[in-house]
Amino acid sequence: MEYLILAAKIIIFISIVNVWLIRFNRPTAWRGANAASMKEEFAAYGLSEAMMYMVGALKLICAISLMVSIYIPFLAIPASAGMGFLMFGAVWMHFRVKDPLKKSLPAFIFLLLSALIWLEATGTI
Repeated sequence: MEYLILAAKIIIFISIVNVWLIRFNRPTAWRGANAASMKEEFAAYGLSEAMMYMVGALKLICAISLMVSIYIPFLAIPASAGMGFLMFGAVWMHFRVKDPLKKSLPAFIFLLLSALIWLEATGTI
């Protein structure tokens, strides 16, 4: 289980950094409402640019905290809870704009990985 949790933390971290820092202004197959950039995607969701930057900052903070939790384990609980909450919101936004299920798949997978990390960190599993 230890290696699965480690892999989940690394996968979430790399993916969030990729989406929010590397591919921020690039189109991807996963962008909501066929947006070509993060700004267009948030606009399609009816969310402001300020909200986009807040969500991005929170996701990056949670992703970094998940990586740090490898060495400081108690950070896994708030980091995974925060990431799970944000990913639930991402899935919800995809449904709101009636995206195909495929587009919400990454957010749903990260929601499940965050839940797994949280369950392990709280001693539930």
